[in-house]
Amino acid sequence: MTTEELELIIDDSETSMQKAIAHLELELTRIRAGKASPGMLDGIQVEYYGSPVPISQVANISVLDARTISIQPWEKNMVAPIEKSILQANIGITPQNDGVQIRLFMPPLTEERRKELFKKASAEGEHCKVAVRNIRRDSLEHVKKLQKNGLSEDAAKDAEKDIQQMTDKYIVLVDKHLAAKEKEMMSV
Repeated sequence: MTTEELELIIDDSETSMQKAIAHLELELTRIRAGKASPGMLDGIQVEYYGSPVPISQVANISVLDARTISIQPWEKNMVAPIEKSILQANIGITPQNDGVQIRLFMPPLTEERRKELFKKASAEGEHCKVAVRNIRRDSLEHVKKLQKNGLSEDAAKDAEKDIQQMTDKYIVLVDKHLAAKEKEMMSV
């Protein structure tokens, strides 16, 4: 019975750590690296017949070139609400509206802006590492509770070692994501 509980704790830890990494990946795509990406608009909601919906559900979003995103609403009356939502989201880009579609032109990044964006990316990475370490702490507490309830010391030590190895693996993964993002930011 207790080995099943240990496996469950380890599996839950891995799942939670994977979710933390997935969240980091999502946040890093939102930090623009000077290249146009439709992912920059993820999370921006537009009012559509009284309900907030993602822009991608009311318009076609395409990348015209490395620095330009085109937003083509499916309904002409959605141009103004989409433009308003982008301005309110404060993503650092002013939309250009020609009455039919909206274009977003990415300004070239200055060295100072790159450093600022990398600081933001690093902060997201640090949040992810904290989340992974918190998952490790909670898992280790569960193992200790099981040990108090009769789990052998050897089994507890093995589980703690597995949880620590998993934690190390995910911390390295966070660092790899940050290194890739830094390379992307500095190469534009």
